[in-house]
Amino acid sequence: MNSHIQLGHDVPEAEEYNKLRVKAGLSPKDIEASRRGLQGSLFIATLRLEGKLIGMGRVIGDGGCIYHVVDIAVDPDHQGQGLGKRIMAEITGYLDHNAPPTAYVSLIADVPADRLYRQFGFEETAPASVGMYRRF
Repeated sequence: MNSHIQLGHDVPEAEEYNKLRVKAGLSPKDIEASRRGLQGSLFIATLRLEGKLIGMGRVIGDGGCIYHVVDIAVDPDHQGQGLGKRIMAEITGYLDHNAPPTAYVSLIADVPADRLYRQFGFEETAPASVGMYRRF
């Protein structure tokens, strides 16, 4: 990892969070919803270069039974440097130290990012279960 890239656990500003999401190919979110959601995170890993948010990931959930890994994003200008792996290593460390043995940890993987998540022990749930969502 570039030695100038700083790993942190700060809550990003809603605007920079959305800017990174869009640049990384994720959908934009409402700014106020982003503020509320970011504040409600159980854990956040951020990567910054000269103060600019270039990567992040977070864990949401109830802090006991259910944990969900979301918002794994790396600025395309900085992809291919192992930054996604660094973010997932931080998240995995948090989960290893905080999630009880009976906790359910999930994520929805976009292809080809599923290859990254497999390196950290995540497996597909199908055919026993499938991911579902509801759009508003």
